[in-house]
Amino acid sequence: MSVRAWQFGDLDEIASIEAECFSDPWTRRMLAESFLSDRFHGVCIEEEGTVVAYGGMSIVLDEAEIQLVAVSEMYRRCGRGSRIMEELLRLAAARGVKKVFLEVRVSNSAAQMLYLKNGFHGVYCRTRYYPDGEDAVVMVKELD
Repeated sequence: MSVRAWQFGDLDEIASIEAECFSDPWTRRMLAESFLSDRFHGVCIEEEGTVVAYGGMSIVLDEAEIQLVAVSEMYRRCGRGSRIMEELLRLAAARGVKKVFLEVRVSNSAAQMLYLKNGFHGVYCRTRYYPDGEDAVVMVKELD
């Protein structure tokens, strides 16, 4: 298992996992556009030449927003999600980030547990945040 920064050549694999994991996935174009922003930082886990997990965040001044975290179904519940979170938080801290935010579906208890284990806590709910009308829990972690 190797953790590394996204490369443009990873986009097809990342888009495939994104479509596998989410009902409203980022498109390949949206993922590709992330490379145009110097605020966006993406990491992935590669195993035997295949991307199996990834995460991405945007950093503005001393705040970051984790926008993407996904693990291919076959690799879930084996620590890959936590490893992605650790790497994103490490990158954020190295860039002077003080607070990291994210949104998660209220029905996604597995993701909520991952975030809680990584030091996040809920701060409020965004009503009807997702295209299907589901609410989102906004979570935050303060970095030292």
